[in-house]
Formats: sequence, structure tokens, C-alpha cells
Amino acid sequence: MAYFDHNATTPVAPDVLAAMLPALTEACGNPSSIHRDGQRARQMVETARRQLAVRLGCSPKEIVFTSGGTEANNLALSLPARHVVTSAIEHPAVAQTLGRRDAITVVAPNRDGLITPELLRAAMRPETDLVSVMHANNEFGTVQPLAALAAVAHEFGALFHSDGVQAPGRMAVDVAALGVDLYSVSGHKMYGPKGVGALYVRKGVELAPQLFGGRHESGRRAGTENVPGIVALGAAAARPLTDTAELRDRLEAGILAAVPEAVVQGAGAPRLPNTANIRFAGLEGEALVIALDLRGFSVSSGAACSSGAVEPSPALLALGLTKTEAKSCIRFSLGESNTLDEVEALIAAVSAAVAHLRKLSPTYV
Repeated sequence: MAYFDHNATTPVAPDVLAAMLPALTEACGNPSSIHRDGQRARQMVETARRQLAVRLGCSPKEIVFTSGGTEANNLALSLPARHVVTSAIEHPAVAQTLGRRDAITVVAPNRDGLITPELLRAAMRPETDLVSVMHANNEFGTVQPLAALAAVAHEFGALFHSDGVQAPGRMAVDVAALGVDLYSVSGHKMYGPKGVGALYVRKGVELAPQLFGGRHESGRRAGTENVPGIVALGAAAARPLTDTAELRDRLEAGILAAVPEAVVQGAGAPRLPNTANIRFAGLEGEALVIALDLRGFSVSSGAACSSGAVEPSPALLALGLTKTEAKSCIRFSLGESNTLDEVEALIAAVSAAVAHLRKLSPTYV
């Protein structure tokens, strides 16, 4: 199989696995224990904290390890707020968490999937205490102007959180330059394992813990640390970035040339270098996913967390697509293992599969 679904999850890189193994086989101690075995585990955790801090451009003391991006988002958004502003293209880990609040304003993006400073400013109120806008969209890859958005939030005295899960493994991230107060990270989106993540918490921001027990993570997140996962996250954060933009651009150009009525979503905005979301008129996205799977290619019709959902993606609907159009979109997300030969083969497979499915479609003329 040729894997083109890296936004859902990335394979664990061999060097990350090699770094993780000693924490599984040799470091048996609890990192809160004071004996030698415990302190060895503690050293591993703190080394990983420093590695992730370098990737994010922050102090190690500003890193809180979690079980993943979802927990990091939930922890950040547990802060009390009189009024919250968020976007209509957020991951469910943000949208559902904030959706339980009474005072919330949801900002729709422009047609390219961008939340502009002007759109955010129009949604702000004097009582707005918290703003949450993702860094890069998981479905169509649009990268938001976080520094400008954070500046607007701070003008109103609000804290600014960003779901950064898709970004650090694919682009440079400097949380200080971005001006964010809270920033969520996930290991399995950057060639680490599933089940580990982190939250950047700017110095001076006080969190309300959601897990209670010991004084782990400086009292911000109770529970014995997942030492192997944290070590792997640190190793993943220390890896160099791979630029897949050239392959992504070739994939898009090849599909647009070979397939009539194919449209790239978010093409007019800055995007992640690995993400292409393409709409194919007259098709059900799920049918094309299955057809490509049978041809040896793993792709997605939307966010992996929403797999099997009957309703179309809310993020795609927020771009102004109809339900039918949103359900005809396919996400191709590349990674460091993909090659030009795979991309060329995928273009040919998409062209053949779309032509076959359109012949069977009662809605395509």
C-alpha cells in the first residue's frame, strides 16, 4: 500500500522507535521516585521536554505532557471565560469542548478557509476572555495567520489558544513569535506513537487541572508520566522537517489535468506543504476512498476522527460548500516516505477510479 493519509496519523519513524525502546525495556522506574531507576526515567522525561521546547521555541517549564492532542485541547479550554470566540473549522476536540459553553461566538472563514484578523475582530466583545483558532486545518491544510489573530485577542485582554496538532511535524513553529498563550501538540502526527501529546502553557497562565491525584507535571496534569511515549515525542520533535510541497503540487497538478471538474479546496490560502483536499463533482468521497484502497492507496474522505459519519464535514461546509459538494471531497496528505513514483501512480489511479465511478453515478452527467 502507498500511504497518503498522514494527517490522520503518521507511521512511527525508525529513529523514534529506536529512541523509545530503552524507555520500554531498561527504564522501569517511576519518574517520581527518588531512587536511581526513578531518576533515570525522570532524566528521560526532562530530555524529551527540552527537545520539544526547542521545536516550539519555548522554555521546557512551559511544556505539559498529556495523553494526546485531544487532552491538550481539553486542558487548555478548561480555563474559565465569560465569552469565547472560536472558528467554524476546528477539530471536534475543540469544537465539542467549547460547544458546551453558553457564551460562544463561532467565526466562519472566508472561501479559502482563512480566519482573517478582521473576521476575528468583528466577533470579539469586551468580555471575551478566550480565543481558540487552530494553526493548520486537518482537512484542507489552511494555515492561519496566528500572530495577527493572537494580537487581536490580546488587544481585548483575551488569552489565545491554538490547536497546533497538524503543524509542528510539517512546518517550523515558534510559539513566542506567534504570540500564542496555549498551543496543543500530538505525537502521532509527527512520526511519534499514538497516546502522547503536550500543551505549551505560556509562563504566567494558570491552568485548571482536569485530572487529579499526584503533583505530576508541576501540578498541572496528574498521573504517572508515559515515559516511553514522552521519550518518543521528544525524539520526534528533534527530527528535521521534510518538505513535501513539490510532491503535493505535482499531485494536485496531475489530478487537475487528468480529471475534469476537480477543484482544490483552500488553494488560494497558505497551506501545509503536505495536504491536498480535492473535490470531485458527481462522486461520493467514501466510494472513491474504497476504490483507491482496492488499487493500493490509502487516502481519506475527511477527518479520521469522523470516519463513518453520515453528515458531511462541518469544516468543509464552513467554506460554503453544499452538503453534496462536501461529501465529494478527498484528502491526500503526504509524508516523508512518499515518492514521485507513488504520486504518479496515484494520479493514474485517481483518474481511472473517478472515470469508473462517474459512469455508475446517477447524479453525474
